[in-house]
Amino acid sequence: MIAQLTGLLTQMDADRCVIDVGGVGYLVQASTRSLSSLPRPPEIARVLVETVVREDAILLYGFAEAAERDWFRLLTTVQGVGAKVALGILSALSARELIAIIAAGDRASLTRAPGVGPRLADRILSELKDKAGGMPSGGAPGIAAPVAGGGVEADALAALAGLGFRRVEAHPVVQRIVQRLGDGARLDAVIRDSLKELAR
Repeated sequence: MIAQLTGLLTQMDADRCVIDVGGVGYLVQASTRSLSSLPRPPEIARVLVETVVREDAILLYGFAEAAERDWFRLLTTVQGVGAKVALGILSALSARELIAIIAAGDRASLTRAPGVGPRLADRILSELKDKAGGMPSGGAPGIAAPVAGGGVEADALAALAGLGFRRVEAHPVVQRIVQRLGDGARLDAVIRDSLKELAR
């Protein structure tokens, strides 16, 4: 199995690149996020690789960082998420955003990715909700799953959504403030402190 390639980047397309290693050109499919982090051809490039062997082909998927490769592996465990859809998700969303979206159960943000409809988004949220918290976020701290049952946190998120803030950006802020204020956190205080932080 090929786990990494380092060589001359000779070609770059919208969803793939070619890396020449010792005279052999390897076609590597990748997310737009990973491709944008590579140098312009012709330059030396290094990509982490996930090798997928099928009956009719050996396919290479490239990643700029280990966190994205780990997410690719996890996403493709979900029924209906093939390599192409996984790369589409990783093109639209960073590892950090995926953790927040899955923790918040934010279906709308997940359906922004190409190939992800409401039904598939629900399946991803359902199957990965217990696994996302332990996944790498590409250098950012992990975000714990929301507390079941709603309460102050859910009310604050609803209020912030009414003010135009997306759930995926508001959820980690509200969660952090609720934890800081403790059990006696009042709704008005949580909203006020959240607005201060989100306005930065």
